[in-house]
Amino acid sequence: MSGQCLFSFSTDSICDQLFPRTKQIILEFSSGKWVPRLREPRDLYGISTPGHLPLIRWPYQCEVIGDKIEHIDWTPPHPEPLYKPTGLETLCPDSREGTVVYLADEADKESCFVYSRAGGSYPSRQVLPQPWEGWGNTLIFEARFESGNLQKAVKISDFEYQLTLRTDLYTKRHTQWYYFQVTNTQTGMPYRFTIVNFTKPTSLYNRGMRPLLYSEAEAKIHKVGWQRTGNEIKYYKNNLSQDGHQYFSLTWTFQFPHDKDTCYFAHCYPYTYTNLQEYLAAISRDPEQSKFCKIRILCHTLARNLVYVLTITSPAGDKEVKPKAAVILTARVHPGETNSSWMMKGFLDYILGDSNDASLLRDTFVFKVVPMLNPDGVVVGNYRCSLAGRDLNRNYKSELKDSFPSIWYIRNMIKRIMEEREVLLYCDLHGHSRKNNVFMYGCGGKDKVNGQCLRQRIFPLMLSKNCPDKFSFPDCNFKVQKGKEGTGRVVMWKMGITNSYTLEATFCGSKLGNRQGTHFNTKDLESIGYHFCDALLDYCDPDKSKYYLCLKELEEMVKQQAKMTTENLSYDSDASLTEVTLDRDFRYRKLLRYAEMYSALLCT
Repeated sequence: MSGQCLFSFSTDSICDQLFPRTKQIILEFSSGKWVPRLREPRDLYGISTPGHLPLIRWPYQCEVIGDKIEHIDWTPPHPEPLYKPTGLETLCPDSREGTVVYLADEADKESCFVYSRAGGSYPSRQVLPQPWEGWGNTLIFEARFESGNLQKAVKISDFEYQLTLRTDLYTKRHTQWYYFQVTNTQTGMPYRFTIVNFTKPTSLYNRGMRPLLYSEAEAKIHKVGWQRTGNEIKYYKNNLSQDGHQYFSLTWTFQFPHDKDTCYFAHCYPYTYTNLQEYLAAISRDPEQSKFCKIRILCHTLARNLVYVLTITSPAGDKEVKPKAAVILTARVHPGETNSSWMMKGFLDYILGDSNDASLLRDTFVFKVVPMLNPDGVVVGNYRCSLAGRDLNRNYKSELKDSFPSIWYIRNMIKRIMEEREVLLYCDLHGHSRKNNVFMYGCGGKDKVNGQCLRQRIFPLMLSKNCPDKFSFPDCNFKVQKGKEGTGRVVMWKMGITNSYTLEATFCGSKLGNRQGTHFNTKDLESIGYHFCDALLDYCDPDKSKYYLCLKELEEMVKQQAKMTTENLSYDSDASLTEVTLDRDFRYRKLLRYAEMYSALLCT
């Protein structure tokens, strides 16, 4: 007689019946007695069997429609140009009477997150506040799906709508990301949408950025996916301020491509938690990739969603003398920065590929990759925060494991790695809402070359040379600001990782080379991941000629900057001699400021 008996153990005390248990004791009946053993979690890989994905968990208050939202992968045949103002852009009146046609249920009635529910709460009511005698020509809005973010839609006229975005859950701030569905469309008619509760005073929409539109009819008929749309685009300060908050509006006009179509609008190309899980499931099913890519669970989030960590390296061989150096990449700590997920996808596509270069990188390094640090925020459509209502990328110093689990676990994982092997590079992938191009933020260092702190700038310079039409080295910054001391980049640098970076990709497009004046698409963002790998190959090349050429170029840059500063100092000193009425203390402070600037050039 043989058999098994399962006992589950847990330390959680809230909603035990809702949360899945992973660690179990298995009692196997063998040779006339019960023998206990600890079984590995069933979801060790996060994906138990092909085709089965762990259910996504939502805050219990969130209403979620049952439809699965899918978009085809498509790249425009030519780069899409930025919008050029025509002078016809107008500001929409703030206070206008209209009819509410969409009003999502408040999902953050409590002051903080309480517990989650698999699949969320199925809608029990219509989103319209009153019954309609048929929809007629009124647009039908929906955003109660994964990563959706729309709180309210008001119909001003047949073809004009005023929209309000939902703030990050359990906060009253952070409105930048938007993603919503529209049905019952009419073609050939000029529509106007105005989003009225943005909070940032500047926006790339005033630098030529256009909203994204996806048409299900276009996808089905012409195999066309997300594309830029919009005319008369204007981003401006409105008069809807309340509670001390100033709000800004984005308005644009457009035409739907088909009648009775289902369309979507988004701030950037969506990449959901489901997209990630499906991508990882494909890796786990691939017999070759699964040999050198192990998918594990780093931790569970507040809502009990899984945070995955990938270990990518060639299997250890007999010839391995010392531990390989580690390269650590993370992404999507800010859920609305979907461009970071597309860069991460490009990186993973490359490093998991069958090219000789990918094989060489796997032979040389151990890659630790966390592709989505904030899945809860991604699921509910937040722009910046987790379900703790806090920015995770300001809390890398926090010891609050229960409040910021993914941050606590990634930091401690890196500490363990540093005890075992050298960490060559750490990079956290982000999106940027105010600048064009792709660029990096680094940290000032203590190691000096000819009196200069330049080694941390070599990798970004190499990346700019591999990607000259997208990556801008002059846009890089290597200062450590006081307000950024809780970021992953700064905390990892202070832990001892010399090459610690944030890689930023614009939501908009490029100002460089032959891509000047065009939007980035998903393939452009993925290509940054490819070029990152190319730069890593250059950086670790045993032939150090590229390394030292970049170092020499950086030294020349600093010399030129120092020369310009010195000339400005000399000019200003001569001019100050003629200003006999100028206060001596003021002149002294001004000269001191120049001296500090010169010193900063040498040491940062």
